[in-house]
Amino acid sequence: MKRFATVLMILGVTATARSQTIEKPTLSLDGARRVIAAARAEATVKAAPGAVIAVIDDGGNLMAVERLDGTFAAGANISIGKARTAALFKKPTRIFEELINKSRTAMTALSDFTPLQGGVPIVVNGRIVGGVGVSGAASAQQDEELALAGAAAVATMTAGTSGSVAAPVTYLATADVAEGFAKGMPLLETGAYKVHASRRDRNGQAEIHALDTDILFVVDGTATLVTGGRATNLKTTATDEQRGDGIEEGEIRSLIKGDVVVIPNGVPHLFKDVTAPFLYFVVKSTATRSGS
Repeated sequence: MKRFATVLMILGVTATARSQTIEKPTLSLDGARRVIAAARAEATVKAAPGAVIAVIDDGGNLMAVERLDGTFAAGANISIGKARTAALFKKPTRIFEELINKSRTAMTALSDFTPLQGGVPIVVNGRIVGGVGVSGAASAQQDEELALAGAAAVATMTAGTSGSVAAPVTYLATADVAEGFAKGMPLLETGAYKVHASRRDRNGQAEIHALDTDILFVVDGTATLVTGGRATNLKTTATDEQRGDGIEEGEIRSLIKGDVVVIPNGVPHLFKDVTAPFLYFVVKSTATRSGS
């Protein structure tokens, strides 16, 4: 009886402890990097190379910040402030800027408060797990668009058994894949990797991806792939991306259906002798920028 009573007491204490606590998803460092990578990708699309992207957790603590080339000196502090404001006040910072513009100026007296458009909460399963702030883009609206793209990178994730943020399974139907190949377009993009249904109807330029490792799988058609060597007449076309006219002294391979090629980041590569349409999947695995 004493043992039975002891067990009941332990169970009662455990149940009480559980009733006084809650489990919630938390943003991991990998999740923060996904947010930054997605916002950076959106900056490339919108030609906003001077942006600064900051991610904080739900307690307002800085997790990661990245300053893209050409930004201004105060950008990091402003982005961090936007991210912290969005997370701690649980609203996009655009709302506070609009309120102040409507004469609610008393709000500016709040401490640790940055009421400038460009900060949004990061929400997973209805819970705020942090905030992302962007400054230095072409406009305040563009700041917010980049921040929204970053937050969306983890918005559809689910909480794993450890409480950390984990990605769900993604299914792409045959019709969606076929449409992707018809247009040559991305099928899926996250902060850590991208899956493209790529299509080539003509020869390409030399390419160098500073951060992306390309994993290619040929679906149909043939082409010649030149890798390594030295790219000629290189020009920077986007953040961490360069293009050139050709490649000298590279290694030449003939690609056919079923071939798989892994091109590490930083290696020049070029497609030529393309038989249209040349269709291939590309999985781009994104490395983390050093010093971010």
